Amino acid sequence: MKKLSSTSSNVSQKKVILAGTIGNAIEWFDWTIYATFAVFFSKQFFPSDDPTASLLATFAIFAVGFFMRPLGGVVLGIFSDRFGRKAALAATILMMAGGSLMIGLSPTYTTIGIVAPIILVLARLLQGLSLGGEFASAATYLAEMAPDHKRGFYSSFMFFSSAIGILLASSVAWVLTTVLTDQQMNQYGWRIPFIMGAVGGLIGIWIRHSVPDSEMTQNKEKVRNPLGKLIKNYPKETMRIVGISILTTFAFYIFVIYVPTYAIKSLKAAPQTAFAANTIAMIIFMLSQPLFGWLSDKFGRKPQLIVFSLGYLIFFYPVMKWMDGSFSSILLAELFGLLLYALYTAIGPAVMSEQFPTEVRAVGIGAPYNLMVALLGGTTPYVLTWLQSIGKQDYFYFMVLVGALLTLITFLKMPETAGKRLEDIK
Repeated sequence: MKKLSSTSSNVSQKKVILAGTIGNAIEWFDWTIYATFAVFFSKQFFPSDDPTASLLATFAIFAVGFFMRPLGGVVLGIFSDRFGRKAALAATILMMAGGSLMIGLSPTYTTIGIVAPIILVLARLLQGLSLGGEFASAATYLAEMAPDHKRGFYSSFMFFSSAIGILLASSVAWVLTTVLTDQQMNQYGWRIPFIMGAVGGLIGIWIRHSVPDSEMTQNKEKVRNPLGKLIKNYPKETMRIVGISILTTFAFYIFVIYVPTYAIKSLKAAPQTAFAANTIAMIIFMLSQPLFGWLSDKFGRKPQLIVFSLGYLIFFYPVMKWMDGSFSSILLAELFGLLLYALYTAIGPAVMSEQFPTEVRAVGIGAPYNLMVALLGGTTPYVLTWLQSIGKQDYFYFMVLVGALLTLITFLKMPETAGKRLEDIK
């Protein structure tokens, strides 16, 4: 079957995948730099004699942004299902870049008082809305573009591009903390990545405008109320997305976002050491995506998913307790978390897309997935920072183990979906 008449040539298909890669990378760069640079700008928006208090307030706003993600998943998911993936993807990157520009240009608390943290909150709300719609729209777009026997491989470019954005954020942090002093980072250095993200967003909008939309959404009869149909007809599939999202959310925000901050604040690692280990681990994570996506097309989705969740269930706690502030221990802990996580991320967009028909696919992914990300991912840095300040971080580690067990059960009960035609899902 011809998937996309407007992208039938190899050159056109490569252009579409490249556009999705660049746009998603920019989205994730903009989203990640907030947590990455929080240790430097927290006192600019929340002045306090206690640096931990300022950091907790900054991470609280980090969590606030997450609670817009379910709304973004619903609103932009419905928009994507009704008006096409391309329109939704253009809207998400515009909102993300706008949020970065607001933060990068915002005056500090000492200049405008309480208005400064208000600007920070509004910017993160806008970015949360954006990212809530980005994952579902981009995942469905890549899945609908792919031949049935290569959907895992095509979908691997989703997190490949996310890794590029996160890697770029970590690399920029590495360079800035090496070139600038701590005082310079606190004064103005933290603004640089936010301005970069805003400029990159303009490039992403132009690239996404140049590609065609998914033919599946063009040809499919539009549903007037996709969310209502999802709730009524696909409750089991929706709960399956919830189960999948528990461990995957914990894994991302622990090993991609939080470990560098944890190493710097609690293990007394030098910032350049923590960011260097994170950067190297992210490179390996990124390069593993196409391989794991290809393997899933050959041998199925479930074997990789089971290894991922079982590996966390058995080894997560001892790895976290073993890590110290040295470069080698941070790197090895990151590699453990990220390579197991890559077994899922390479095929996650395909697995989620394979649960729903075209007319509710974006909202079917966006609503439950972003709800779990808001509840678990948005609170992870705050909860971990607070528990570590009172010496009780083990409580959180046990929460992750419970999540690993629930996700493992979900994978064990889930039907194998590799190679199935998306059009045959009713």
